[in-house]
Amino acid sequence: MEHMTSAVAPAIALTIAGSEATGGAGAQADLKTFQELGVFGIANLTCIVSFNPQDNWNHRFVPVDQQVIADQLEATTAAYGAASGAPSVLDTVKIGMLGSPATISTVENALTDGSFRHVVLDPVLICKGQEPGHALDTDQALKAQILPLATFVTPNHFEAESLSGLTITDEESLKAAAIRIHEISGAAVLAKGGVRLEGPDAVDVYYDGETLEVLRAPKVGEVAVSGAGCSLAAAVTAELAKGAAPLEAARTAKAFVTAGIKNRVSSGAPFDALWQGGAS
Repeated sequence: MEHMTSAVAPAIALTIAGSEATGGAGAQADLKTFQELGVFGIANLTCIVSFNPQDNWNHRFVPVDQQVIADQLEATTAAYGAASGAPSVLDTVKIGMLGSPATISTVENALTDGSFRHVVLDPVLICKGQEPGHALDTDQALKAQILPLATFVTPNHFEAESLSGLTITDEESLKAAAIRIHEISGAAVLAKGGVRLEGPDAVDVYYDGETLEVLRAPKVGEVAVSGAGCSLAAAVTAELAKGAAPLEAARTAKAFVTAGIKNRVSSGAPFDALWQGGAS
């Protein structure tokens, strides 16, 4: 088989995330975001989530076998990792839903061995559809094992409260939470207020230890859109893979997601999905 080489090999990014069957969120959203932003996307699946229309659209959650997760990571690293000889080296990864302490340990091992320069953590804490004790164990494992490895973290309102230990009611408390999460993790933080804070704008706060910047866009509706959080973190990941500075990646991601929310996709489900093609 002859290897084709192009003049410019695209940047490469990996998402380690769950499959979301209706296509709005998870690995599906990540891959579409990577493609729209000109990055070759790879997805290694941790679980399969299928909403249940017979039960109020709650999550049905099925984990992928640990060996299969490890196998996916091994294959991806061998093909594109630091020692692969590939023209574009995979050094940027997004972490989405992991779903269990076992999966967190499997992924932690891969991150420790994988020499990733950028580790973007979308800290999915409580997965609906898991019994509460298991969900709590997962949250604690994520904070203990994955958060310290992250270089960029994108918590939503609930996750930012959980990670910082602060109550977030307005822009000032969102800033305080972003600063606290940076102090805990050492990572750049993009804390998302979104539509959950009062006021005309969807407000997110970026903080990296030196720069604090509030990112604003007029709210589009009053309800969160499926895939917005996944796509924001994926857009940050894509921009970092292309060489952008973290703050520039955050700004680009905010604009990308705002356009995707404006051009949302409606369905028979009680939620709309962001369309990654909305920006183009």
